[in-house]
Amino acid sequence: MCSGRVDLDFILRAFSNGQDGVFIGGCNLGECNYVTHGNFDALANTYLAKKVLEHIGLNPERLRIQFMSGADGNLLAEYTDDFSKKIKELGPLGKSEGLDKNQVKFNLEAARKLVPYMRLVERERLRVPVKSKQAYTEFFESQDVDRLFNDIFSDKLAISQIMMLLEKKSLSTSDIAEKLGLNSSDVSRHMINSSRQGFVRYDTASNCYALA
Repeated sequence: MCSGRVDLDFILRAFSNGQDGVFIGGCNLGECNYVTHGNFDALANTYLAKKVLEHIGLNPERLRIQFMSGADGNLLAEYTDDFSKKIKELGPLGKSEGLDKNQVKFNLEAARKLVPYMRLVERERLRVPVKSKQAYTEFFESQDVDRLFNDIFSDKLAISQIMMLLEKKSLSTSDIAEKLGLNSSDVSRHMINSSRQGFVRYDTASNCYALA
């Protein structure tokens, strides 16, 4: 299978299902067997997934991508052995990050709900015009892209998390803020915007928000 078929959702779903690390192997960059150069798509998805992991409190080193040819069996063994060693050092998912399993899964599921949105963002604002490893590295590791990603992702993640909480029961602004570690003013802003869009409604009797 072409590494370009490894969707962002595949990566996040693997972690959500409890995998402690994810390793992606692809053909050498510039040596794609297809005209699509899907290995560059895999590289872009890996960079995006790493940013998502870091944003939700998980070590991005739990995800790794390596490129090699079909004849590089020795390299594959070397890469996977080294990665396995690193994951053993990090321990179970969330442990070295100070997060319990429920919090890890909650954060990952909230992030997964944003994958369709992130695909659009990647296509429109995070597309690298030159297909070279150096160009992708310089682009995705730049401070400008870090700021752009944080601006794009932070509010969307918070809203996704809020919606997941409201799926279980109605909550007040202060309840949501406490559960998610957010400022009450930020939660109020998200709720007002979501209410205008018809996603939530405010129950005056209980002073709580619920899904519309």
